[in-house]
Amino acid sequence: MFLDGLDEADRQIAELLIKNARMSYSDIGKAIGLSRVAVKARIKSLEERGIIEEYTTVIDPQKISGAVSCYFELETQPDCFDEVVARLDADDNVTQIYRVTGRNRLHVHAVTPSSEAMDHFISAVIDQLPGITYQSCNIILSRIKDIKGLRL
Repeated sequence: MFLDGLDEADRQIAELLIKNARMSYSDIGKAIGLSRVAVKARIKSLEERGIIEEYTTVIDPQKISGAVSCYFELETQPDCFDEVVARLDADDNVTQIYRVTGRNRLHVHAVTPSSEAMDHFISAVIDQLPGITYQSCNIILSRIKDIKGLRL
C-alpha cells in the first residue's frame, strides 16, 4: 500500500506490533497462520530494511502531575536554520522537531514538568533562538487522537 515490498503477512505483522509491540512471535504466528520461526525471520527482515525503526514505550506527559506539553511553529531566516535546529535538538525538553512546508519552518514539540519550567524554556531557549521571523506556541490541553507511526 504505502511501502514497496510489504506483502500481506508483513502488513499483518506490522499491524499487530503497532497495537502491541510486546506481542510474542508465537502469538503473532497464531494470529496470522505462520510459525514462530517464520514470524521472527520476517520481523528481523522488517527491522533490517528500516521499516520497523524501534520499539518504545510512549508516556503521556499529561498523565504526569503538572507536566506541560506545547507545540511551537517557528520560521527562521535561511542562514540561521541549521543553528536553530541544532540548539533545539540539544535541548532535553524538545521531544520532536519536524521541518514542514513553508520557508524554513519548523514544528517543534516540547514537554516540561511544570508551567514555570515551560515559561523558563520559552524565555531561555525559544526566545533566544537566532533569526526567528515567526513564532507561535500552543499548549496541549488534552489528547484526543494520537497515532504513533504509520497505520497500514
